Amino acid sequence: MVEFGTSQLAFVLLSFAAGFFAFALLLLLLQKRPWCCCRVCRACLSGSWAVEFDNLSDWYAHLLQKSPTGTIRIHVLGKTVTANPANVEYMLRTRFDNFPKGKPFTAILGDLLGQGIFNVDGDAWRLQRKMASLALGSVKVREYASCIVAEEIASGVLPRLAAAAETGSIIDLQDVFRRFTFDAICRISFGLERGCIELPVPMEEFTAAFDTASRLSAMRGASVAPAVWKLKRILNVGSERELRRAISMINELAKEVIRQRRKLGYDGCHDLLSRFMSTAEDDDEYLRDIVVSFLLAGRDAVASALTGLFLLLARNPQVAARIGEEINAGGENMSSSGRDYVQAAIHESMRLYPPVQFDSKWCVEDDVLPDGTFVGQGTRVVYHPYAMGRMERIWGADYAEFRPERWLRGKAFAAESLFKYPVFQAGNRVCLGKELALVEIRKVVVAVLEQFDVEVADAGRPVKFAPGLNTTFSGGVWARTVVLKVGMSCEGCVGAVKRVLTKMEGVESFDVDLKGQKVTVKGNVQPEAVLQTVSKTGKKTSFWEEGTPADAPAAATTA
Repeated sequence: MVEFGTSQLAFVLLSFAAGFFAFALLLLLLQKRPWCCCRVCRACLSGSWAVEFDNLSDWYAHLLQKSPTGTIRIHVLGKTVTANPANVEYMLRTRFDNFPKGKPFTAILGDLLGQGIFNVDGDAWRLQRKMASLALGSVKVREYASCIVAEEIASGVLPRLAAAAETGSIIDLQDVFRRFTFDAICRISFGLERGCIELPVPMEEFTAAFDTASRLSAMRGASVAPAVWKLKRILNVGSERELRRAISMINELAKEVIRQRRKLGYDGCHDLLSRFMSTAEDDDEYLRDIVVSFLLAGRDAVASALTGLFLLLARNPQVAARIGEEINAGGENMSSSGRDYVQAAIHESMRLYPPVQFDSKWCVEDDVLPDGTFVGQGTRVVYHPYAMGRMERIWGADYAEFRPERWLRGKAFAAESLFKYPVFQAGNRVCLGKELALVEIRKVVVAVLEQFDVEVADAGRPVKFAPGLNTTFSGGVWARTVVLKVGMSCEGCVGAVKRVLTKMEGVESFDVDLKGQKVTVKGNVQPEAVLQTVSKTGKKTSFWEEGTPADAPAAATTA
């Protein structure tokens, strides 16, 4: 009797699934017009574009280059795609209210981002943006963030590259930069170090869950028939089951971050989560969405930009050489001046490899874009920064070249219109973390190229992207590092050493002399113990190398 009942239940569920799937296909026939036999729609449905192009974004760029208006329609997807700066300005500023994120977009990313700032419109968006703007605009918060970035470079990025250089092994730059940005964003956004977050499994499993959730959420957005992933979500099968598992792990991480922040207190703290907790301390779901949004933006976007930049520098050694010359000429002033060419190189690399390759809006009412394209109510409208960086009509005949000089007026860096270069979005939703991101990227570039020659293995191979919400280089970007010089001149070295000495037993006070390359410690502690402790931060190759000149200051002294 029990077996019969179970079989009946299984039959009912299978019948329901089959009926729902048939209904979804019917909706597809009625709404998405898959019978459209134009060349573009055939290539989209069959996947034949992959015969000629390595990435979907390259195919879109090709179509937009060929379009007289820089705008195309993909009928079977019900969307309009543009690489026209006038259209971008119209959507993001002139008719901002008519092109919101929209409920369809919110549904796609709702399980991952919830009601976070990147996934909402209206009053909810305005409130979160206002709070984030006040926090990021604070001088104290900026100084706090800048110090953290410098310390994480000194204690994370440089030691990893130095270890690879010492053994002669290759290292995945994408992984190095993601580890760095994750650690930095945890401290900047939540005021927590990786080691303070108590989790039942290694942190690497949680970061892998982020990658999985990003990939599967992106697959939702690319689906020709949204009803299919919605059905899989209801039945908890296939990719939707995998997504649910990944988001469950992300939720555990967010809960632990919130718990630790409450435990430590948040009054007078400079991290971003503390600012939000001061107004919504008891709303865990809201705080969870804030945590996930900050992690996604702070970890993936900056790491993607850095990975693309170092790949391009490996392909264009003359640019890396000129950056090195600017670093050497700037010396200790590189943090505040003499960085124009570095800035130009950073912007140029993101022109070719933007961290977010496209962004979607939904048309509320019938409209006509400046190039004459009619956009009907409910149409998904996509502007495509990746394709825009490859448009001859925007960047000239040399658009395919990595040429930082295009960003210079004389020797001074000159920014372009954000509607022409919407890497950080533009208009009302321009990225609030833009300046912080640029500071992070610049500090890493200067610190790394000041000490290492980075040789990317097989740099000339075609770039393939993995599916995701941010640009991810499939297979990573593997490189060898060669030490060029050592010294305690990089920003953050002093901060990293101070952090370990503060926690060292027996140390009463200390002084770190940047110019003299000397650490002086007062207390009941031996010089050898100081050297051993500092070397655990990875600073050994940055501070003290064998063969130090006899007249150089002592590496460590005690008083």
